[in-house]
Amino acid sequence: MSQLPASYQDYLEGKSVAFIETVRPVLLQSAADQQHGVRVIYNPGSTGHQAHLDESVPYGTIVEDID
Repeated sequence: MSQLPASYQDYLEGKSVAFIETVRPVLLQSAADQQHGVRVIYNPGSTGHQAHLDESVPYGTIVEDID
């Protein structure tokens, strides 16, 4: 399993277990391919947080958005 870069580990620090379980698989996928960063989207109306690889975000970077 790929190690997370320090920027991803720092991002997860202090977050809830539920949040980490939601975004960690995508962070691991990003760390495995080392090509794209991650966009974390918060949808206050329904699904809560979602994360996905984003080719417009540089590897090692996490961008937060509100849907």
